[in-house]
Amino acid sequence: MSENKEFFTSRWGMILSVIGIAVGTGNIWRFSRIVAQNGGGSFLIPWVIFLFIWSIPLIIAEFAIGKSTRMGTVGGIARLAGERFGWMGAFVGFVSTAIMFYYAVVTGWCIKYLINAFSGTLVTTEDHIALWESFTGGMEPSLYHILAVGLGAFVIYKGVVKGIERTNRILIPSLLFILLTLAVRAVTLPGAMDGIAYLFTPNLDTLLDYKVWLSALTQNAWDTGAGWGLILTYACYARQKEDIPLNAALTGFGNNSVSLLAGITIFSTVFALAPGEGITELISGRGSTNTGLAFIFIPQLFTKMPGGPAVQTFFSTIFFLGLTFAAITSLISMIELAVRVFSDMGLQRRRALALTVVLALLFGIPSALSLTFLNNQDWVWGVGLMISGGFISFAVIKHGADKFRREAVNAEGTDIRVGRWYNIVITWLIPVQVVVLIAWWFFVAMTEFDVEGWWNPFHAYSVGTCLLQWGVIMVLFIIFNRIIVGRVFRRPQEG
Repeated sequence: MSENKEFFTSRWGMILSVIGIAVGTGNIWRFSRIVAQNGGGSFLIPWVIFLFIWSIPLIIAEFAIGKSTRMGTVGGIARLAGERFGWMGAFVGFVSTAIMFYYAVVTGWCIKYLINAFSGTLVTTEDHIALWESFTGGMEPSLYHILAVGLGAFVIYKGVVKGIERTNRILIPSLLFILLTLAVRAVTLPGAMDGIAYLFTPNLDTLLDYKVWLSALTQNAWDTGAGWGLILTYACYARQKEDIPLNAALTGFGNNSVSLLAGITIFSTVFALAPGEGITELISGRGSTNTGLAFIFIPQLFTKMPGGPAVQTFFSTIFFLGLTFAAITSLISMIELAVRVFSDMGLQRRRALALTVVLALLFGIPSALSLTFLNNQDWVWGVGLMISGGFISFAVIKHGADKFRREAVNAEGTDIRVGRWYNIVITWLIPVQVVVLIAWWFFVAMTEFDVEGWWNPFHAYSVGTCLLQWGVIMVLFIIFNRIIVGRVFRRPQEG
């Protein structure tokens, strides 16, 4: 197994890096769309509740597994649950790596639109839909995909301290400053207070809608990074005296604070610059899919901002600068996860990085060339994250939840002790939420996404495509479990 040669230099260095995992493009583009489609302020109540019964418990588990085992997803889960369950850790690692393949493409989009914003193209363009379709319909996304992978790989090449920690120490505070700047400008626009009221005013009827609660749980599962294995990976480099519960709480609240800042900015801007039509656009989903909101609708809003082209160019530029920073900090964590898994299996770290880069470039190209393929991968592995969360919960249960809490969570350096409530949440509530979420999304696929072909594995948003792709990967990892785990535990790292 590989040995750590580097550790995060301070608590804040690690916290900023872990917040960099959690804070991604979803905080900026998905959160606001989901809030709009689920009753505004009514959504925030279950969203906060699920932070405590899904995200923070799983973040605590990941911190504790990574810190106690000093291994990536395969070794960490195999050490906790037993070697015959190492395939579960491999699946967790694969899901995040599969997301990394197309997330690098999305990061490339952000870089491209940052350039467009800085050059003034977004302000002078009249047809933003045509601009988006022209870009995604050509070869440019592949070039920006390569650039994004290269940037992420460079950070990982520099190491934990000089690469991951230093990058996040710069990008995360910069992102917060950008969001604060945008928020201040947004709330001072005439009519912005209507957007603030919409975001923070709950409605009892909407609050009683079970769909709102399921959407809030889903947003927590996708938004905070809980259950991805990414926090587990960074926790391998945690100093021995780290307060796991405190770190988990700071990560969860830090992530949600960024989402709220982004929500304040977007809703204030929408209600001020596009009253009526703006919120209708968000709720309807016609132009507000994840990509549509960020790359079509928001750029249109900037052209309506008072102050002329110079002001519009400035604010559109810092918006896409923030979006790019959010994308990069998440991307580097996904690359590091794959590198760590390969390193644990015996590859020298630089060779593991080279292999990861090659895989990212090859398997990301289909998503760069086809939005349909990208959407399929986002659907399959986005829902697959629920299984990852379930596998992490299973590992804790198999090890013994109370033993795990006493020995791994409440370990050296912990000032805030986690009580027995954690045993109940990780043993019962997390598995129930996993089953409910998967069943819910399969139901949506069968009744809304693809009513006629929900069973067809070759349809983009079908149940069949999930079962086929998950099944193939799981079967392969189960078959080769002994070899994979054997390399992790019995073969020392080269070099």
